Amino acid sequence: MARKHLVSVLAGVLAFGALGVGGGAFAQVPANITKALADPSRPAADAARDAARHPGEVLALAGVKPGDTVIDYIMGGGYFTRILSAAVGPTGTVYAFQPAEFIQFKAQYGEDQKTVAAALSNVKPLNGPMTALDLPDGADVAITVQNYHDQHLKPFPVDTAAKANAEIFKSLKPGGVYLVIDHAATAGSGITAADSLHRIDIAAVKSEVEAAGFKLEAESPLLASKDDPHTASVFDPSIRGKTDQFILKFRKPK
Repeated sequence: MARKHLVSVLAGVLAFGALGVGGGAFAQVPANITKALADPSRPAADAARDAARHPGEVLALAGVKPGDTVIDYIMGGGYFTRILSAAVGPTGTVYAFQPAEFIQFKAQYGEDQKTVAAALSNVKPLNGPMTALDLPDGADVAITVQNYHDQHLKPFPVDTAAKANAEIFKSLKPGGVYLVIDHAATAGSGITAADSLHRIDIAAVKSEVEAAGFKLEAESPLLASKDDPHTASVFDPSIRGKTDQFILKFRKPK
């Protein structure tokens, strides 16, 4: 198992390319993504977060190309939605899903979705219930960032994640990519930290997503942090913005 894990990690590293000299960021970000990051319409607050979130390298691993159809699953404030919109260009489409349950909990989620969709013509907002997910078919890529664990919050049925993974699998084209980024929990803890710490064990995510039919293609240490003890909530000031995060790239078999 240790050798298999090492091979998978190395695959993720190779997918990004060599480490950049001095900056420590991975190289070989395609031109469409580089251009998207430099888009002057991006909010300054978003651009200020790029150094920590490495969106260029993340979307390079996902393989986002001009003309792609992408599902931004649980879009949050729209940080990645905006980048994806520019990266796929005018011939592409981004379906930005904001769960109705999230909007009911916090109205700002709905306002953020409206703002992004109004500003970007190739962004199509979706805001149905997460517990009855219905996504469009024919997508090239689906991405969810720091929200996979939310499907295991106590208010949701226990099969929420399983149903969502199945729907995303159905919605992707054969060969489509499903990229999952989330805050790491203690190894072996499963889903137990999802509700209390907003973290999830990487092994639990792999198991759940593969159960839907996906194949794990790569994982990357790009957002890893050895200084995170995994014991505090991701919202705790001591660790917020500095959590240990995993990146998993799954593919729907052709």
